[in-house]
Formats: sequence, structure tokens, C-alpha cells
Amino acid sequence: MKRDSSPLPLAPALPSSPDVDAGGSTPHGLAFLALLSFVGAFLGARIFATLNPTTIVETGGIHLHHFWYGLAMIVVAGWLGIVHNRPALRRFYAILFGLGGGILGDEVGLLLTLGNYHSDLTFFFFITVVTAGTLGILLTTRRKTLEYDVLTLGYSERFVYLGVVVAGLSALPFASGLVLPGLVTLAAGIVIAAVAFWRHEKKEAVKE
Repeated sequence: MKRDSSPLPLAPALPSSPDVDAGGSTPHGLAFLALLSFVGAFLGARIFATLNPTTIVETGGIHLHHFWYGLAMIVVAGWLGIVHNRPALRRFYAILFGLGGGILGDEVGLLLTLGNYHSDLTFFFFITVVTAGTLGILLTTRRKTLEYDVLTLGYSERFVYLGVVVAGLSALPFASGLVLPGLVTLAAGIVIAAVAFWRHEKKEAVKE
């Protein structure tokens, strides 16, 4: 009997769908990455604020809440998506948008009640957005497309996005006046992303 020596597939085959762009991403996959970043940023912000309840940044009587950093990330991701809509960067935009949404969402109760950070409205917002969004993805018939968009990411590309997440979370210590931890977190994220990007580009150059 002749033995089959063909290599095992490492990821699902590219789905034959017009939704797949030139960068290999799909709307379902981008939504999944954004929601995943949202959950991570929200939980990270909530844990950080719980462990540092009295640490704040106040300049001239103005308290710089961390929702401003989240809002800035959302604006940057949206603006870049409009003026520099490269398919290869859409995953980055989705992750940055999710990070900003999670950090902003952590203080929704504060914004709606004008002062109560621990308002139940925050948890209601979190549960509603994340649960509804996740169920919306799971209830679609694009499971294979979603698997493709997530599983086809190489290790180098995954670490690039991990570096983006780490750098984005540096907004939490910065917003609390912890400059040194913020700089360390930001630097760690930049280094992770830069090294991973360099390795990715090196591999792509070898393939060519």
C-alpha cells in the first residue's frame, strides 16, 4: 500500500467568499478580534482600577480618566481605517478599536451617572455588548470563515498584535499617574510588536 506523504494542512483553506479581502481578513474575523480585544481591555481596566482605587491623575483640578485614552484609540483606529484603508492593516485597526472600546466601556457607568465608577450600568453595558456581539458571531453561518481568519495568522503576526495589546494597555498606568510602569508597559509592547514584525518581514523576504 502506498503511503500518503502529503503534508497535513496547518489551517483551513481559504473560503471562496467575496468577503475575504486582499489582506486575508473577513468581516466576521475582524469583529471577533475586536470583541476579543474589547473583553481583554475591559477586564484589564477593571482589575487595574480595583487594585489601584485611589491612584488618579489630576492637573489643574481636572481628573484625567482613562476613558479619554480609550476614546483616542477609537478615533485613531477609525481615522486610519478611513484615510489609510490597507487590507493588510485591518486586523490592527480592529484590535486597536476593540482596545479603545474596552477601556472606554470600563467607565460607561461613570459617564452615565457623572461620578459613580462602580455603577451597575457598566456591567450591564459590558454584558450586553459582549454577549450580544459574541452570540451574533456564533449564530451566523460563517464559522469556517471565522476559523480561517483567526487560525491562518502566523506566530509572528500573532505576536505583533499581542504587542499592540500590551502597548495599548499602558494607557491604564498612564491614566493613574504611574509614569514608570506605563513607560515599561509601552516599551514592552513596542519591542514585542517590532521584533515580531521584523521576523515576519524576514520570513516573507525568504519566501520571495
